[in-house]
Amino acid sequence: MSFLSITKLNKYADKQQHRCHILRDISLEVERGQFLAIIGQSGSGKSTLMNIFGCLDTPSDGSYKINGIESTTLSPIQLAKLRCHTFGFIFQRYNLISNLTALENTALPAVYKGMARDKRNKHAISLLQKLGLDGKLDNKPNELSGGQQQRVSIARALMNGGEIILADEPTGALDSQSGKDVMNILSELNKAGYTIILVTHNPELAEHADRIIEIKDGSIIREVINRESVISSGVEMRDSRDGEMPGFFDQLLEAIKMSMQAIVSHKLRSSLTMLGIIIGIASVVSVVALGRSSQEKIISDIRAIGTNTIDIYPGDGFGDIHANSLKSLKIEDADILSRQQYLGGASPVSTTSGLAIMDSAAINVSASAVNEQFFAVRGLTLAKGRFFNTKDVAGIVSVVVIDQKTQNDLFPNTFNPIGKIILFSGHPLEVIGVLQKTDNPFLNTSKPNIFIPYTTMVYKVTGKEAPDSIVVKIKDDVISQVAEKNIINLLQSMRDGRKDFFTFNTDSIKKAIEKTSGTMAILVSGIALISLIVGGIGVMNIMLVSITERTSEIGIRMSIGASQRNILTQFLLESIMICILGGSLGIALSFLILPVLNFFIEKFVVSYSIDSIILALFCSTVIGVLFGFMPARNASKLNPIDALGRS
Repeated sequence: MSFLSITKLNKYADKQQHRCHILRDISLEVERGQFLAIIGQSGSGKSTLMNIFGCLDTPSDGSYKINGIESTTLSPIQLAKLRCHTFGFIFQRYNLISNLTALENTALPAVYKGMARDKRNKHAISLLQKLGLDGKLDNKPNELSGGQQQRVSIARALMNGGEIILADEPTGALDSQSGKDVMNILSELNKAGYTIILVTHNPELAEHADRIIEIKDGSIIREVINRESVISSGVEMRDSRDGEMPGFFDQLLEAIKMSMQAIVSHKLRSSLTMLGIIIGIASVVSVVALGRSSQEKIISDIRAIGTNTIDIYPGDGFGDIHANSLKSLKIEDADILSRQQYLGGASPVSTTSGLAIMDSAAINVSASAVNEQFFAVRGLTLAKGRFFNTKDVAGIVSVVVIDQKTQNDLFPNTFNPIGKIILFSGHPLEVIGVLQKTDNPFLNTSKPNIFIPYTTMVYKVTGKEAPDSIVVKIKDDVISQVAEKNIINLLQSMRDGRKDFFTFNTDSIKKAIEKTSGTMAILVSGIALISLIVGGIGVMNIMLVSITERTSEIGIRMSIGASQRNILTQFLLESIMICILGGSLGIALSFLILPVLNFFIEKFVVSYSIDSIILALFCSTVIGVLFGFMPARNASKLNPIDALGRS
């Protein structure tokens, strides 16, 4: 059984709607260890025949067997393994990858073979040294002469130990001396047991071969035997139908490295590709941070009002014109509500305005008559002194708690007004406490505020017993809506079913504001998402352009053993890495944007969220996968010989 066997092989190609017959009924056998030269004029079909030998191209009909295995029955991954393990290619134009060094170009086939890094680098260095390139290991192709580049190409062909060397016009781009050197190397390789198939139009070069086949118009017209071949067992060939290639993680690391090299070598293009992702990710992080900070501010403001509070007013609602004349609420209502287990306190509230005097200072104040539970219900805190207590309320004690504005207006030169006496509507009141400054919207911020025990206000100041409202606090473990319903039922039962009051639940404010802020966050996030999609489309377009520009590189990689999976992985990784890098830069940009917002927006601190950062990186990765898959898949589906033909 012959090593390589071609039987009645034909190759057709469609060119401008005309079917071109490139190879016509070719039958040819090659024994292991032979040096075969295929000669013929340009267009005769010799390069096509060599490409079929190397499994870069496929016959239209006929048979091509490699060591008894029919090549047309092999899958793409099995053909890739054959190119990786069995064949080594030497091209006329060298076909080295421009952004890789001589060492990296040489070692590349071993990456796809799954050889460990140290082992493949050691082997590549040894091959380059034997070919006289000891001092050129780190040089890139544009830093080497033509002869040196072809030596690198030969070293790459030998890297995986494949026993068949396919040389397509290997001296065509070289000077005469370099051409002689290359042919001497091929002769030495043949003596070492390699099977050599040389394609050339030069009869003098063909004389180095043991056997010469001449092709004209796609047919073999002549065969010459120069000498009998010394048949060698060569390198034992692996069955292409074996299991998967080893070294997946090593191949993945190399793919990441090569992807980074490709990104760095096209800095401007990569930067423009990232721009849409950077803007989109910065928008996502900033919007999430703004939304989160807004909600925190809203919740803080609600807590300033008094967490989970319900206000009870007389009448049917805020638009009831008769509400002011109704006296449907009583102090006893507040006392009964304060004893309910689901409530954390209750206080009657009655508000009036009047003149507060201290020495020569006189100001108009808003005075609230409340009980001792009011301050806890509303979430107010002290800066100085104390609140009035149950004894103060029961004893109708003339005490008062003032806010910061009252202190500033009545006691401009006094640091601590505790113990001072002020007159309110002609009645002396002792200052026992000063409130901490607050933005509570339920306090009258247009006027200074003072707080007087309800009994003191009723019996010493106004004589008005019916409160304007009652405020209650719901315990934290109680559902606000359930508590509100119970309050209504209790008050109605005390009125024989009559409902002459209405309730106002602050929890409804919180929910409404949170819903509104959530809606706005979704809206702005949608805009940011659109920018991400636009950025993703940009990534896809640039990747498609990149694949078009690098078609020749894809063909080179496939010719030295890269499978469709290897090509797909590399280009998909490039897309993902561009998006992740763009996402990281977008996050960094958001870290510059948010401090600027903090500076210009008073009393509003924008805080970062680790969740939004993780979300942003996840989004950028997903975009890389989604928008990079189609271009990467297109690259992996390229025909090796078509890709090489676009160089």
